[in-house]
Amino acid sequence: MLQGAAVAMTAAAGAAVLGLTGPATGPATAAAADPGAGDSFDEVFRGRRIQGMPMAAGSGGHHDDAGYMVLIDGRELHMMRNADGTWISVINHYQTFATPRALARAAVHALHGASLAPVAV
Repeated sequence: MLQGAAVAMTAAAGAAVLGLTGPATGPATAAAADPGAGDSFDEVFRGRRIQGMPMAAGSGGHHDDAGYMVLIDGRELHMMRNADGTWISVINHYQTFATPRALARAAVHALHGASLAPVAV
């Protein structure tokens, strides 16, 4: 009986820790959920054409060091990659996204039909 109580206490403590920290969701987990995380994409999302493509260093995008470019209706979305592998943009600067595709979709939501304006860097 004492052994059963110890097992129950250990399971409860583990569940409490998991509840406090949440499930492991990092770039690798999110990338697995979005198979195109490191690949190119080209789709129409909520009536807007979003495209994403890996970029070679020195190719001329706003953030060559990010290694990726996202376009919304043919205009570049100024974005950058964080040290933890997540992405941010000028549209959602305080919210991180696991993949460029997720970032592009969130930007479309936030734009509410507005066009991207050029960003001088």
